[in-house]
Amino acid sequence: MPSSLRARRLALFTLFFLPGLGIASWVTRTPDVRDLLGASTAQMGLILFGLSVGSMIGILLSGPLVARLGTRTVIAAGSAITLAGVATIGAGALATSPAVVTIGLGLVGLGIGGGEVAMNIDGAEVERLTGRSVMPMLHGFFSFGTVIGAVIGMLLTAWRFPVGWHLLGAACLMLAALVVAIRYVPAGFGRSHPAEAGRPRERARVWRDPNLLLIGGIILALALAEGTANDWLPLVMVDGHGYDAAWGSAIFALFALSMTIGRFAGGRFVDRYGRAAVLAASAIFGAAGLAIVVFVDQPVVAGAAVVLWGVGTSLGFPVAISAAGDSGPHPAARVSFAATLGYVAFLVGPPVLGALGEHVGLRAALIPVLAIVAVAVFLAPAARGTRAAQDA
Repeated sequence: MPSSLRARRLALFTLFFLPGLGIASWVTRTPDVRDLLGASTAQMGLILFGLSVGSMIGILLSGPLVARLGTRTVIAAGSAITLAGVATIGAGALATSPAVVTIGLGLVGLGIGGGEVAMNIDGAEVERLTGRSVMPMLHGFFSFGTVIGAVIGMLLTAWRFPVGWHLLGAACLMLAALVVAIRYVPAGFGRSHPAEAGRPRERARVWRDPNLLLIGGIILALALAEGTANDWLPLVMVDGHGYDAAWGSAIFALFALSMTIGRFAGGRFVDRYGRAAVLAASAIFGAAGLAIVVFVDQPVVAGAAVVLWGVGTSLGFPVAISAAGDSGPHPAARVSFAATLGYVAFLVGPPVLGALGEHVGLRAALIPVLAIVAVAVFLAPAARGTRAAQDA
């Protein structure tokens, strides 16, 4: 592997790590932030809606911005906005201001939504150049970032360290890593070439591909399962199973660790068994974990079940994104479109779950998520043979 490609891959590992660190720093402190703000479950759903709106705006803008500016510029901007959002949440916690926290979450969503689409496009290109499965490991570094962030958050929660200073410190760490890593992402990749300027209709037609729509459905289902854990898992364990805040954070760390292991180990399973089989197995494991958390009243068993939930959702997004990129011409447009469908889950998930949780409890509110993940089992065959289709 050329040294420049190796450096590019390592930079992407770092850049995927950073939003995981940022989002886990926030998620592990959600019970503390909820208490500082005096917010109800429904109000927390509305606050989390800022994250969803920001994410949706980011992903809708990302594809056109990558075509115009290239992946490097969009990744740099998205990462900078993400860390600014983490700092803003910290400031909102210090000021006990729900509005500032909501704005901060909007910035985090905007940065992650825009930056991660660009990172997925760049990662799909690295996967193509190396000829090996790279996307699961790239997303593994996102999960590794959540593990590190969750462990730090768990310890700081147990020590009653102020939430605001914790998040401001995380933002400073993210900034330092961003400055080092971004220089190794080549400028200009993803930008539309003049020869493609006359074919916008062809690129726009990717959404008419029924196979791509099915792959997008898989992404939506498993991204919803992952996003639900990112937004609500500590509160589900605290309010639904009686854990204290520190143990709720610890269980989220266990979920993040399970996702990390699944993503780091997943490439070999994809290469051996194929994308369709891996995605079907992922949905089965994810649905089983969710079912135990929802229906089993034993807190220890429910806490252990997040391992199934984490492993099951770990490969859904990266493997389906690879399948989308290989499903036909204009791979960058296909990756962008499929990622957009997946991130819809982050838009509708938090407020809907918050509203349901206010009336039926957070555990029962997970039942629709369980049903959607179960449907993904039957959509998985759409990922079969996508690389062959591309090669043809």
